[in-house]
Amino acid sequence: MKKILSFIVVCVAILSLSSCGYERIDAGCEGILVNLYGDEKGVGDVSLCTGAVWYNSITQDVFEYPTYVQTVDYPAFEINSKDGTKFTVDPSVLIKIEDGKSPTIFKKYRKDLSEIINKTLYVYIKDAARAEFNKYTADQIVSNRAAVDKSFELNVRTALLKEHFVLDQLTPGIKYPQSYEDAINAKNKAVQDSMRVRNEVAVAKAEAEKKIVIAEAEAKANALKTQALTPAILKARWIDKWDGELPSVMTGENTPLVITK
Repeated sequence: MKKILSFIVVCVAILSLSSCGYERIDAGCEGILVNLYGDEKGVGDVSLCTGAVWYNSITQDVFEYPTYVQTVDYPAFEINSKDGTKFTVDPSVLIKIEDGKSPTIFKKYRKDLSEIINKTLYVYIKDAARAEFNKYTADQIVSNRAAVDKSFELNVRTALLKEHFVLDQLTPGIKYPQSYEDAINAKNKAVQDSMRVRNEVAVAKAEAEKKIVIAEAEAKANALKTQALTPAILKARWIDKWDGELPSVMTGENTPLVITK
């Protein structure tokens, strides 16, 4: 009988040791202890933050949810404005779990955290975009881009906080329809062409004014020079150039002929 009891004790000990699970919760994560069977099936009230966790691997399981800020780049999707114009939203977010709410999130979704973030929250973001863009026409969205971005982010923040996720930052990545892109490019080109023409006109005007100033200066100089050539100055210049020889005059039939030596 003693041998049987000893055997049973040994078997129980071996079974206990073999069913003992161990998990170490990393820093920046919260551990979630889940009861798999019995009346307490579900998530316990205690969040296991960091450190070693021992549990019964037969009746319990431990999940680990990161609580640090994560960067998520979601696939782009199309959304309609109030007047039916299609916009493309290519969102990316910085997001984290609300501190201490990992068990609550797991109890509701019973999924891996990456699946919740990449699929479930993606639906919330698309719904927030749809609600926001349906308020405005395409022209209103284009004309009030900053306000639309801010309102969109606020809607996403509110929706995710209800699910115990904290939105640190949202980049909407809104892309205009091609027709608006073409119109914006055409407007930018027109502005650039206008500036180029104005510059060319300014340069041409400056060159013309420069030529006028130079011509006026030359005319003024010539006028002063002409005014300076008085009979006395002309006589003095003639005297300076005279070599002292008197011209010889011969008379012809009609006109005198002056011969210089």
